[in-house]
Amino acid sequence: MSEHFVRPDVQAFLDMMKANPRPPMSDELVAFMRSLPPGSIPSLDVPVGDLAVIRDAVMPGPGGDIPLRLFDARTERGAGPVVVYYHGGGFAAGSIDTHAAVCADMARALDLPVVSVEYRLAPENPRPAAPDDAEAAARWVAANGAGLGIEPTALVLAGDSAGGNLAAVTTIALRDEPAALPVLFQFLIYPVTDSHERHTSRDTFADGFFLSSNDMAFFDRAYASDVSHWRASPARADLSGLPPALVVTAGLDPLRDEGRAYAQLLEAAGVRTMLLEADGTIHGFCTYRLHIPSARDDYSQALELANAMLLEAGEA
Repeated sequence: MSEHFVRPDVQAFLDMMKANPRPPMSDELVAFMRSLPPGSIPSLDVPVGDLAVIRDAVMPGPGGDIPLRLFDARTERGAGPVVVYYHGGGFAAGSIDTHAAVCADMARALDLPVVSVEYRLAPENPRPAAPDDAEAAARWVAANGAGLGIEPTALVLAGDSAGGNLAAVTTIALRDEPAALPVLFQFLIYPVTDSHERHTSRDTFADGFFLSSNDMAFFDRAYASDVSHWRASPARADLSGLPPALVVTAGLDPLRDEGRAYAQLLEAAGVRTMLLEADGTIHGFCTYRLHIPSARDDYSQALELANAMLLEAGEA
């Protein structure tokens, strides 16, 4: 690990997790996590804090009802874009609860309503359940803003890790078959973009940087994905004609290189793209802000850049 720059607070977090290891991801561990009451697993992220609106809703989905949660810094607002957010967790973990602080801070910083989506998880629901739910949620929000108490004019699709993959995949799907509202911007935080090609960082940071090779292998098995298809590996799609994108990567992340490559592919396809890399930190840093204080600045910087790109996209 010494050959790579690691921030002191990141190293302290890694040391803490090494001293208190959790079991490797498995069907049994996932089933146990599902059985626990919400909030019983200590969060590694900062508190959600006060927000004008935090409200749960439900929409019909292709495999049953999909829970949603609306985050808004205003009790009243006029017409404008709405963010549809997909949480990370390897398509098998994570929830609207684990990513509540991420969504709340996004709502504050972008001054936009954020709708977090509780899509179906593997291994109970392997692919294509997650992308089917993700696309259905974006289409539903575009057509049913009034049911959420908002008046959306456009969509911003955002997510982290597996959720970044779903945001990218849904953006492509809505380009090909538009929803009731256009997609204005895509905000992809350390996304899974190419499980077909093994990029170097998957080996370089395979172990010792929290997201382990064993966990990634479990996620891949549980999701049971066709990695050659663009709905699993959006880097394999035609990327022309997509809305502007911000791609955020982490310097010590197994997914770093495919995030970098996806930004390059978007730019080569003529898409307005910015790449922001947080050096010396790990995959998932946005949800570890309680124990990695420098991650708070990283996420704030990403939100500031996203806000600037959104303003630019809205004026285009």
